[in-house]
Amino acid sequence: MPMPTPPRQLALDLPHAESLSRDDYLEGPSNAQALALIDRWPDWTNRVMMLVGPEGCGKSHLAAIWAAEAGARIVGAHALTPQDVPGALATGALVVEHLEPGYFDERAVFHLLNLARETNAFVLMTARAAPASFEVELRDAGSRLRAIPVVSVEPPDDQLLRALLVKFCADRQMAVDESVVSYLATRIERSFAAARDAVEQLDAEALRLRRPVTRALAAALFRGQGVLPL
Repeated sequence: MPMPTPPRQLALDLPHAESLSRDDYLEGPSNAQALALIDRWPDWTNRVMMLVGPEGCGKSHLAAIWAAEAGARIVGAHALTPQDVPGALATGALVVEHLEPGYFDERAVFHLLNLARETNAFVLMTARAAPASFEVELRDAGSRLRAIPVVSVEPPDDQLLRALLVKFCADRQMAVDESVVSYLATRIERSFAAARDAVEQLDAEALRLRRPVTRALAAALFRGQGVLPL
């Protein structure tokens, strides 16, 4: 009589809360100027500022820190309409996330910038590229956008990337040693998002195999999967 197949261990994709507080933001040379801007509020040189940097560099975390401090609402640029602007600025502070060329209502942004000036409201925008590179049909909106001071957030350096990996592991209560962190740090893209994704994959694989997180497990998982070559 054949023996029954043992049940397979499934990795449960349980949510892991990620804190977006100031205390949980890791600082390095790549984001020092952006963090200084957030910490300097309300003593900004301009009431409308823009954080610019590649995807996964931590712009949204910085924006969340500022929103909590300033009592600001957070809206996606793609969802903002002219009718929404007065309500969005009701608290006197607003975060506009992910301002991307072709994916926002130019009239809404123009109205927002004008109303912010009239009411002395604060606005913090985030984008991958500076507005100088945008193709904007509404000339006045383009002029307003190009006048916004820009602060850049660069990809993390090696030290910050390693610190991010340690933090994301700690968030998931994963016990890892330096060999695991070093292996990942030299093989993933230098971004907050890549560090988070790598830790998520490693955690899921360790749970599936019911194995501790080791360098050998990391090597087996990431070798040949589009990460940097050995």
